[in-house]
Amino acid sequence: MKKFRVGIIGTGGISHCHMAGYKALEAEGRVEIVAACDINEPKLLAYCEKYNIPHHYTDCKEMMKQEQLDCVSVCTWNSAHKDCTIAALRGGANVLCEKPMAMNAKEAQEMMDTAKACGKLLQLGFVRRFGEDADTVRRLVDEGTFGDIYYAKATYLRQNGCPGGWFGDKTFSGGGPLIDLGVHVIDLTRYLAGCPKPVSAFGVTYDNLGPDRANSTEKAWVTEVKPGEHPYNVEDLCAAMVRFDNGLTLSVEASFNLNITGDVGDVQLFGTKAGTSLGSMNVLTTKDGGFVTFTPEGEHSFRFGPAFNEEIKGYIDAVEGLTPCRAPAEDGVWLMKIIDAIYESAKTGKSVAIE
Repeated sequence: MKKFRVGIIGTGGISHCHMAGYKALEAEGRVEIVAACDINEPKLLAYCEKYNIPHHYTDCKEMMKQEQLDCVSVCTWNSAHKDCTIAALRGGANVLCEKPMAMNAKEAQEMMDTAKACGKLLQLGFVRRFGEDADTVRRLVDEGTFGDIYYAKATYLRQNGCPGGWFGDKTFSGGGPLIDLGVHVIDLTRYLAGCPKPVSAFGVTYDNLGPDRANSTEKAWVTEVKPGEHPYNVEDLCAAMVRFDNGLTLSVEASFNLNITGDVGDVQLFGTKAGTSLGSMNVLTTKDGGFVTFTPEGEHSFRFGPAFNEEIKGYIDAVEGLTPCRAPAEDGVWLMKIIDAIYESAKTGKSVAIE
């Protein structure tokens, strides 16, 4: 069995989730983690010591020149995704790039085109596709339980949940909760519905509240923050409607800051035969002239750690040719087209076509 040589670009919070998956595969003898790269050298050195990574670099092109890497995870801030991914692909590696794929669809297309030209796999970090809840619903969809899915609701709302730092700086992030949180539930909904093609979007954004309205110590995700290093200039809330070529309409809501009593995250699907919420996993249908509710058998929650481990395993399996890639670059490009259209609609006040 070939042992794949792995490198990491970007050693921030999400990279630790990738590393847990790689470490599990390293213990099985499937991969060898040989190099890491970050522009913050003290942070990089601490990371390499923590995970016993032998080689470290502050320039990803130099890492690709010096190391013979088979697989690379790109875990940088969003504005660096394109350049780091292309450097890794051209350096001979397959790439798992964290979501969102890029700052916009143009960058995403360039990344996908480069992967094809290099003959390498480019997978996107759509970790929600690897949850047990997604597996359960996809099975029910494939079995025809829901009939034709014609309407869906995707919500990812935080009461006081901007991670701070570059996440609130549009130059580095590309936007606020839509591109950071909404990307998860939009992609998950499209994946569960069979990946229909988006055709138009209408959206609105608001920046009425600003960050850190209360001294909350319970934020789910906080990045390293230096006072004054990054401005906060992204939206607090985005709401949108997205239409697809198969008749599906998706309602989306995503917020960093919103006056609600608690955080909310869910995907709801409504079909001609049944409907469900991933939050409850209760399926409502009809039988013998009455309403019937049932809960599918087995584990069907979304567990953060196991999902990331499954994502990394799925990536290595796809590189090895054991399974198809579950989150291919093409889906990342379509997702960025949706994001672009929603932001453009919010600017113009008009529906925007997606091509």
